[in-house]
Amino acid sequence: MRHAIVALTLAAPLLSACVEPLPAPVDPGPDACGASQFQYLVGKPGVLLDGMRFSQEVRVIQHGMAVTMDYRADRLNFWLDRRDVIERVVCG
Repeated sequence: MRHAIVALTLAAPLLSACVEPLPAPVDPGPDACGASQFQYLVGKPGVLLDGMRFSQEVRVIQHGMAVTMDYRADRLNFWLDRRDVIERVVCG
């Protein structure tokens, strides 16, 4: 048993040398979904979104609607007010 402990102690530095460090996560930035290019829609009727096509995932959030709290930097969110007017356009 003692020989096994000595062998593992000696082998540990060799094994750790074989492991590559993981790359640091990339920060997607505050506008990863491109929300800045849709800010012109704030104050416009939400019905305008029906005829638009988007290259990323889009979520239209109506007033009082239940929304999951998962954050996705590449997802475009349109928040509508009580009158179905676009109130905010943000990533998440």
